[in-house]
Amino acid sequence: MGKIVFYEDKNFQGRSYECSNDCTDLHTYFSRCNSIRVESGCFMIYERPNFMGHQYFMKRGDYTDYQRWMGFSSSIRSCRLIPMYRGPYRLRIYEKADYGGHMMEFTDDCPCVSDRFHHRHVYSCNVMNGYWIFYEYPNYRGRQYFLKPGEYRRYRDWCATCAIVGSFRRVTDY
Repeated sequence: MGKIVFYEDKNFQGRSYECSNDCTDLHTYFSRCNSIRVESGCFMIYERPNFMGHQYFMKRGDYTDYQRWMGFSSSIRSCRLIPMYRGPYRLRIYEKADYGGHMMEFTDDCPCVSDRFHHRHVYSCNVMNGYWIFYEYPNYRGRQYFLKPGEYRRYRDWCATCAIVGSFRRVTDY
């Protein structure tokens, strides 16, 4: 069970909205989001409705303004609760689309993909177990992409604009 509270103004001021599950369109509850408190669980928040646009991983904590979650603006329009998972983690990444080229399997976080995979580009992947966050740059920086178990034949399947993956980590903080 998760709980996230969105506030229109910085420092948890102004109109607020509590959410405990997925919401495809938050616009009816607030016009802008300048602070967030995650009381329990983990969430992905999105700048556009229907889980589109820039994505941000939010774990338990207080975020006094949108820069604290590395946001580009105060526009948050949808959110997704990340289910709790306690089993093994397994992910395969591929050098080419449709699972082609060099493949490597991971069961743990990877702070620098190019150091271990020897490629900067990941064109497809298969998430066998667990929930993962891909980051655009090494050391868990840059744009973020949430991946749940499933097949991603092309990088656009995880809503990326290019195939560069600098790092990734498992979602384990609940």
